[in-house]
Formats: sequence, structure tokens, C-alpha cells
Amino acid sequence: MAARIIFLFLLAFLPCSVSVFHSPAMPVDELVALLDLVGGLVAEPGWAELHPHPCTDTPWPGIQCEAAAGDAGILHVTGIHVGADVSPSPPCKPSAFLSPDALLHLPFLKTFSLFGCFLSPNSVSLPPSIFTNSSSLEQLVLDANTGLTGEIPSSVSKLKRLRVLCLSQNAFHGVIPEEIGSLRSLQELDLSYNRFRGEIPVEIGELSSLRIIDLSSNELQGELPASIGCLHSLQKIDFSLNYLSGRVPPELGELKDLVLLDLSNNNLTGPLPDHLSKLNELEYFLMENNPLNTSIPLFLGGLKKLQVIGISGCGLLGSIPSFFASLVSLTALSLDKNSLNGSVPESLESLPKLGQLNLSQNQLSGEIGFSEEFVRRLGKRLDVRDNHGLCTKVHKYQENSFNLEAPPCLGSTVNNGRIGNKSLGGNNGDEETGDLKIKPSSNGNGGTGSWHELGLIFLGQLSLQAMAIVMTLAV
Repeated sequence: MAARIIFLFLLAFLPCSVSVFHSPAMPVDELVALLDLVGGLVAEPGWAELHPHPCTDTPWPGIQCEAAAGDAGILHVTGIHVGADVSPSPPCKPSAFLSPDALLHLPFLKTFSLFGCFLSPNSVSLPPSIFTNSSSLEQLVLDANTGLTGEIPSSVSKLKRLRVLCLSQNAFHGVIPEEIGSLRSLQELDLSYNRFRGEIPVEIGELSSLRIIDLSSNELQGELPASIGCLHSLQKIDFSLNYLSGRVPPELGELKDLVLLDLSNNNLTGPLPDHLSKLNELEYFLMENNPLNTSIPLFLGGLKKLQVIGISGCGLLGSIPSFFASLVSLTALSLDKNSLNGSVPESLESLPKLGQLNLSQNQLSGEIGFSEEFVRRLGKRLDVRDNHGLCTKVHKYQENSFNLEAPPCLGSTVNNGRIGNKSLGGNNGDEETGDLKIKPSSNGNGGTGSWHELGLIFLGQLSLQAMAIVMTLAV
């Protein structure tokens, strides 16, 4: 309170200073609201005294202002960002809170962003009154606030200009309000890493401008709404790590601009609809750990831009189709932890960009026919372990490139026949054989990394795209 009194005292001299130096000034009510808001957040009691002109003479790095339309002598607060990533601003105080009255008196605010500000055990919820029809808010980003809890108020539907809604890595719970479908200007919706439950509201299909939707790492249940197929501008869908069930709706095939589809770690069942063959821009197809219990979908062979395919742990049946060799952009293929049988297609080594191949824990059989150069190039990122019918010719690979952990084929010999008539089973312990070390099979999951090593590159690019949207809108 003392700081605010001093600040108001300084404001009394502001009009005089403006008339002398012709410096643009902020309306008093906005300055007072800014003081209340920032004072409730940052651990700097003297903030008002240090920044009496937060957009001009004594700037604060988290504040953005713009000249009023038709009057360059008046400034309005248009952006507020508070968080540890803003330097040299002070951190948020342990008892940080939101002042709803302050936000209501910042009618020109376009961007409001808080990063790591509300931390446990301090619990804060979003006051419904901060969302009004008169709001100019275009970007609301509340990220990594483990003490930010409660539900999303249905009054969020009043933010008609909102383009970015990012509420990731908080402690929100409850259902996603159906009123969210009223945000027709929304381009990015990120509610990941919270505790949202219930079903995905069908009203999400009304967000016609949406480019990115991320609902991953929540407790969502029920089926995927077919209305998602109406979001023709979508480039990224991430619904991974939930409890979604049922089949993938064929309407998703209408998303002609989709680049990433991640439905991994749910309870989705097969077969996958052939209508997904229309996703010609798709680069990342991730369905890991869903009980599909079907064969590898043939439509994947027609998606020529695919870079990462992850369908491990899906109960896949049948053989590995030869069409994978035609996906020349493929960098990672994960088919492990399934029930695939038959041989390993040698044509996979013709893929020029393939850097990871995981075929472990299946029922594959026959001789591994990959060239020594291919095996050396992939190294530990090539995994065929725990396929008890697979074998290899021991003289084909040198020790410095051998990581297949497969037994020698029947009748294989090396070093004048010291290995001969070996069975197709594994070995008990490591066995040195000339230049070749044959390792026992392992039930572990290590040794090959994950498609995430490659997929995260694209996710980072999408994050940069999202940041570009934010920066563009802030200009």
C-alpha cells in the first residue's frame, strides 16, 4: 500500500513532465492498474518507485506499450509478461496473486503471459471476472505454474479476439468447457500437462482458424469427436497420454494440412480408417501403445512425406509390408513390441535418411540380410532383439558395427568352422567368436533411443512457429 501511495504521488507530477518534455504518457487509471497487477506478482516492493514510466524513461522488460490511435502523446499497456525468463526482472513472489480489478482496467491489453509464477503450495485460480466482452486480449499464455489450479471459467468464451490460448504445465482440472468453441479467432490451443478429465467437447470443431491443438498428458476419456475433421487449418494434433478410446474417426482424413498426428498412449482400437490416406502433408504419425490389434495400415505407403512412424506396442499382426521402402523421407521407424511375423525386408536399407529402426520384441524370423554399411551407420539405433526366429551370418558383420544381438544362422561358420551348426536360439552369456561378439537377447528397452530423439526436432520447430505467431501478433 505504501508503494502505491508513493507511486500515486509521482503520478501527480506526470502531466507537468509531459508538457515540458513532450514525452508520451500513460493514462493514470492504466498506470494504477499496472501497479496493482505487477505488485501482486513480483517480489520487488519498490517496483513503483523504480519504474514510474514503465514504457519510456524507466522501462521494465516485461511491459509493452503502444501509442493510442490518433494520439501519439498517449500510451496504452498492450503486453505484460512476467516470469523467470524475463531478464533482468525480479522473480514472482511466493504469495503471488492475480488482481482481477487490475486486468479489467487494462482494456488495451493484447498479450498477457505468466511463466513459472504461481508455484505450489501457493494455489491460485483464474477469476471468471477477468474475461469480458470488451477485452482486447489476443494471447493468454500461462505456462509452468504448478500452483495455478481450478477450472477454466466458461466466461473464457467472451475473449472473441483471442488467437493463442496456452495453459500448459499447470494444475487445472475439471472438464474442458464447451464454451471454448466460441473462440472463432483461436489459432493455437494448448492445454497439455494438466488434469483435465471428461470428453473432448464436440464444440472444438467450431474453431475454424485453429492450427495447433495440444491436449496431451491429461485424463481425457471417451472417443475422438468427428467434428475435429472440420478444422481444415490444423497442422498439429497431439492427444497423447490420455485415456481416449474407440476408433479414430475417418473425418480426420479431411485435415489436408496436417503435419503431425500424435495419438500415442491411449486406448484407441483398430482398424485405422483408410480415409487417413488423404493426409498427404503428414510427416509424423505416432500411434504407440494403443490396442489396435490389426495389421500395419496400408495407407501409410501413400503418405510420401512421412518422416517418423511410431506404432510400437499396438498389437500389430502379420508381416512388415514392402511399401516402407518407398517412403524416402523416413528417418525413424518404430514397430517394436508387437506380434509381427515373417522376415525383415532388406529393402529398408535403401531408405537414404533412415537413422532409427526398431523391430525388437516381435515374432520375426529368417536371416537378417542388411549390409554391413547399413548396420554400421545405424549402430545402436538398429534394434532387432527378442525375435527368436531371427539369425545372422556371423562373418557378415565386423565387431565394431555389430549390434544386432541375434544368434548365428544354422550352418554359419567362422574361423575354420569353430562355429558350426549353431541353433537359432540365444547364447548363455557373451561368447567371443573371432572378430564377432554375440550378445544374449535382452528384454530391456534400451539400446536404440526413441523416435522422440528425431520427433522433438519437429516439435521444437512447431514451438518456434507458435512463438512466431505470438511475435507477429504482438507487432
